[in-house]
Amino acid sequence: MPRLSQLALARSTLDRATERRANAAWVAERWSDPRCRVLVIVDGKAPASEDGSALVYVSPASVEAAGAPSDERYLLGLDTDGVPYFAVHGTGEADGEGQDGRRLIGLREAGGLVSDRDAGVFVHAMALVNWHAAHPRCARCGTATEPTDGGHVRRCPSCGTQHFPRTDPAIIVLVSDDADRCLLGRQPSWPTGRFSTLAGFVEPGEPLEHAVVREVREETGIEVVDPVYAGSQPWPFPSSLMLGFFARAVTTEIKVDEEEIAEARWLSRAELRAAVESGELLLPGRVSIARRLIEAWYGEELPGDW
Repeated sequence: MPRLSQLALARSTLDRATERRANAAWVAERWSDPRCRVLVIVDGKAPASEDGSALVYVSPASVEAAGAPSDERYLLGLDTDGVPYFAVHGTGEADGEGQDGRRLIGLREAGGLVSDRDAGVFVHAMALVNWHAAHPRCARCGTATEPTDGGHVRRCPSCGTQHFPRTDPAIIVLVSDDADRCLLGRQPSWPTGRFSTLAGFVEPGEPLEHAVVREVREETGIEVVDPVYAGSQPWPFPSSLMLGFFARAVTTEIKVDEEEIAEARWLSRAELRAAVESGELLLPGRVSIARRLIEAWYGEELPGDW
């Protein structure tokens, strides 16, 4: 089975300082550090340079001047020089668009342009902002919860329950057969010609290997064996962790479910290359684990992007 190299967006250079987050005074000191850098997330985007090659950070003072809640500051970690990084949830145009050559950029676009540090910061910030926005109240008693531990816990002041950021595991798999062809599928919502690897969420209590077999069977009718773990990629849309696999097909007759998958195809390396070069087939974007799985099987980078 092929193996993956470093995955785009599965990148981070910060020390998350997990052992210090519970110390509120220590976190407050990091916020007060004059070197502190804050990433503002606005509707799933962050301020970046005009060419998108670097994220634009702001100071804690500018965040406070904008009236952001003092308890909704999420510690992301420290760089090798001890510079603290935080994330906050912005509210509108004043948080980044069109100021000093800045523009708001989405994670999919940023992933292929920014440094490993900025990619890791963006992924972490997006995941926390999404979680806090979706879980403002206690799931047990309904009381409004309060962020603690640098934004990595929400505590209920009424019943004392602690709530932790949610991560939804999903498998994504490159299936190949004994004829050395790969299996790619197209979701109904995608335009004609756009194909990718198969993927799906892991069910409660389900081993990852079982999820691989089940998802491939459900979506295409193909039976697979020997799932081999390849690598992972955080995918905070809003809170997934994509767990990549390779698997071997023991049947080849395709019967798509027509709900999750509208069309599926077996492709040899030559057929895949020809279809991509002609524009007949569109591959996943270069920042995605799907693209890396396909290219790891193919043996080198392929042209085309979306």
